Amino acid sequence: MNSKTFFCVDAHTCGNPVRLVAGGGPVLNGKNMSEKRQHFLKEFDWIRKGLMFEPRGHDMMSGSILYPPDDPANDVAVLFIETSGCLPMCGHGTIGTITIAIEEGLIKPKIPGLVRMEAPAGLVLIEYKETDGKVISVKLRNVPAYLAAENLSIECPELGELFIDVAYGGNFYAIIDPQKNFKGIQEHTAGQLISWSRDIRKQINERYSFVHPQDPTINGCSHILWAGDTIDPTATARNAVFYGDKAIDRSPCGTGTSARMAQWYAKGKLKKGDVFIHESIIGSKFTGRIEDVVTMDKYDAIIPTIEGWAEVYGYNTIKIDDRDPYAHGFQVI
Repeated sequence: MNSKTFFCVDAHTCGNPVRLVAGGGPVLNGKNMSEKRQHFLKEFDWIRKGLMFEPRGHDMMSGSILYPPDDPANDVAVLFIETSGCLPMCGHGTIGTITIAIEEGLIKPKIPGLVRMEAPAGLVLIEYKETDGKVISVKLRNVPAYLAAENLSIECPELGELFIDVAYGGNFYAIIDPQKNFKGIQEHTAGQLISWSRDIRKQINERYSFVHPQDPTINGCSHILWAGDTIDPTATARNAVFYGDKAIDRSPCGTGTSARMAQWYAKGKLKKGDVFIHESIIGSKFTGRIEDVVTMDKYDAIIPTIEGWAEVYGYNTIKIDDRDPYAHGFQVI
């Protein structure tokens, strides 16, 4: 029988959980984090399920594992794990991971206040502000984001025909803006959005194909972003992002914010330099900004920054033992 122990630090980013595996992560093969992600998915996905799913986690659980960087010019490499899978990139996860790593002394950046982080989706440059040993904000310069498709038709149970855009911000997002058959998230419960999202995501991936132009291992629409009216009139927009099988992101979602900024840029609603304050389902906020505009293959893409905060709240030594019938986790859907 095998037993494995993981030392974790738990935090939340603007309300959404981040469980950083500070000790016990597996050794991964590959020359970059994209290749190491594939190795993890092939041989170690039981770790993700054991730490993220019940009974050790829950439907909203999200986390990360620290690794040494492959390029010595960088400070750290990060693998993102959550109930939805092993992600190419995670914005709220980055904010939480860097907050934990700096406050707990797990990484020592070459330049204080700056972190060069390798993610499976690419290099992410990060600025953080620290006061008396506490990180008060983290701003990440994300990978290029772009609008992949627009005005696609799907059928939603109860609502009927909906039109969606799909954008990439580190993951592929189906964005459902207010329209004839959907007035906005303020009109519906989280339970309704979750129920509809599972069916919508299945339809999208059966009818359409989405593949990153520079990394074919990044493919498929994994997240659904529902839009609606803001709570705070100073916010630019509000969203509820569905991921996994039963989760609505409590944070504004970093890669989702990047994807939505790319969508708005493509539609002429944002331009380089514009600030985008994105509000979550619970009212927490990220501040986004279009820092630059680039060409990525056939796409006009943006370079977004996302700024937010996180709070460390606990330490967790977790054991996964094969003698436990629920060692590798379960979900109740």
